[in-house]
Order: sequence, then structure tokens, then C-alpha cells
Amino acid sequence: MRAGEEPKVIAIIQARMGSTRLPGKVLADIRGQPMIGRVLQRTRAAGTLDEVIVATTTEPTDDRIVAHCREHEAFCFRGSQEDVLDRYYRAASQCGAQVVVRVTSDCPLIDPGVIDKTVSAFLAEQPDYASNSMVRTYPRGLDVEAMSFRALELAWREARQPYERAHVTPYIHESPNKFKILSVTGDHDYSEFRWTVDTPQDLEFVRAVYARLGNAKFLWSDVIKLLEREPKLASINQSVVQKALHEG
Repeated sequence: MRAGEEPKVIAIIQARMGSTRLPGKVLADIRGQPMIGRVLQRTRAAGTLDEVIVATTTEPTDDRIVAHCREHEAFCFRGSQEDVLDRYYRAASQCGAQVVVRVTSDCPLIDPGVIDKTVSAFLAEQPDYASNSMVRTYPRGLDVEAMSFRALELAWREARQPYERAHVTPYIHESPNKFKILSVTGDHDYSEFRWTVDTPQDLEFVRAVYARLGNAKFLWSDVIKLLEREPKLASINQSVVQKALHEG
């Protein structure tokens, strides 16, 4: 990238059918659309992104993800099932990304404004890595990570532990001596809420939100207002325990 040029910002959504706790969740129906479709639609609404692509695996079970991407004109890269860091790196390399934004396919409430806030902070401060989940103030399920391609490449070359390869970014955010890291936080602490989909209860919660708000254009603040009106909704999945990072 030449001085003064805007970097190419690419969001990469990781997706596969082989979830251990809720197999096939990425294509689970949410008000008439598969979950990956909801994530794609909401991520594409972010104004700071030049492109949104999907990174899935070479497993035959993920052919359905590729078919969905083709139907909706989204580029789909196929790579390793277990080494997600390698999949991310190769996807980013192929599309010429200079800034890589990580989003996962189990976050159908991902918010374009939250993506833009994280990416804008990254572009303004120019760290190696920025995230809104290191110091968590947003609900789990609005997680956004932005990193330079150089940082991703260094992690790809040096990360050795299985969990570092499976989760893409631990090598970066656990190595503050090697990387300049920026934490992005909100104005209020909503970290008690769980909006990601990893279990049947999580899926039930998200479906309830979509049933009430009706379309994909609502904001995360609209979900907060909904939960203030109907606090019992949050109890649907409040007992779900998040898997530890080292569990893979």
C-alpha cells in the first residue's frame, strides 16, 4: 500500500457445518433465512468494509455453505477444517486484504455499526490488532476483530498451539510484546447478555428476537430495548456456559 492510499479492508466470516455443540447451526433457519445469510447481510451493511467473504472448509458437508454463497454472490474460500488460522491467512492472501476483519457465522445479531466502530478505531489508531471483546462491554455475539495482514501473517508463521490455530487470533492478543493492541469498548456494560449461537437455547433466543423485531435491519440497540421490555427473553439462554478458548 502506498502512502496516502486507503487500505483494502476485507471481512472474513468463518463458517462450517461441523459444530460440536449444535451441528449444522450455520444453516439453521432464522425467520426464513439461514443463519449464515443473516450474518452476511448484516456484515455487508457495514460502511467501512470493501468486501465480505466467507471462509469455509474443504469438507463435503460444507458444500451447502458454498452453494449459499454462490446464490448470494459472496466469494467463498475453502481451506483447512482444523487449522482455521491457515484458512484465514490463505483467504486473506487470495483476496489481497490489507486489513482483515474477523466475524464468525454464529453471530446473527452482528451489528454493522459495531463493526464500523471497531474498524474505524483500527484505521485511526493503526495498531496491529483491535478488538471489542478483550475488555467486554458488548453482548457476546457482537464480537469484531480487526488486524493488519502483517499481524495475521506473523501469527500464521509462528503460532504453534492447537487452540492458537483453531481460534485465529489468540497468538496475537496474547503477545502484547510483539503486537500493538487496541481495545474498543462501548459506553455501557452489556456484557451479561449472550447473543451468539452455540446451543439450542441460543438459537431459540435469536429466533425470538427476530420474531419480535421482524427484519434484518434492526440495530443492536433495538435488541437492548426489546430486552428491557421483555427481560424474560434473556433467561432463555442465560444458563449456557461459554466454551473455554483452550477447549478448541
